[in-house]
Amino acid sequence: MPGHKPKVDTMNQKEIELSEKLFRKKYGQLGQQERHVAHHLAERTHIARNVAQDISEKMTFGQKLADKVAAFGGSWTFISIFAVVLVVWVVLNSYVLLIFSTSFDPYPYILLNLFLSMLAAIQAPIILMSQNRQAYKDRMSAEHDYEVNLKSELEIMALHEKMDLLREKQWSELISIQQEQLRLLSQLMEDLKKNL
Repeated sequence: MPGHKPKVDTMNQKEIELSEKLFRKKYGQLGQQERHVAHHLAERTHIARNVAQDISEKMTFGQKLADKVAAFGGSWTFISIFAVVLVVWVVLNSYVLLIFSTSFDPYPYILLNLFLSMLAAIQAPIILMSQNRQAYKDRMSAEHDYEVNLKSELEIMALHEKMDLLREKQWSELISIQQEQLRLLSQLMEDLKKNL
C-alpha cells in the first residue's frame, strides 16, 4: 500500500489548492458540500446524479407502501370510490330501514362515522410519513442542485481564468511581434536613407 498513499496525498493537495484558489478559504473551513465539490473538481469527475432514484432504492417496503397509499388517498379515484361507498351506504341503510323498519346502521349512521374516523386516523399518519419523506427528498435534491451549481460556477470561473491567461499571452505575443515589425521598419528606413 505504500504506492497508494502518494496518490491520496496528491488528491488532497489538489483539493487544498482548489479550495484556496476557487473558494478563497482554507480546506478546513469548507463545509461538507464544498469539500465534496472540491473533491470532484480535483478528480475531474461529474457530480450530477439522480437523487430521487438513489433515495427510492434505499426505501423500505413500508415506506414504499406509505407512498402508494398517500398517492392513492390523494387521487380523484379515491375520492370517487369514497363518494360511491358513502352514497351506497346511506341509500342501502335508508332503504332497509324503510322496508324492514330496522337496519344494521340506522340514521344518523353511527357505524359509518366510526369507519370514517378510523379511516382518517389511519390515513393521516401514513400521509404525514409520505410528506416527511417527500420533504427529505426535496431537501436532498436542493442540496444536490447546490453542489452541481457550485461546481458549474467554479468550472466557469476556471474557464474564464484560462481565457484571460490566453488573451494576455496573445496580447504579449502581438506586442512582441509589433515591436519586431517596428524594429524591422526602422532598420529598413535607415537602410533606405543610407542608399539615397
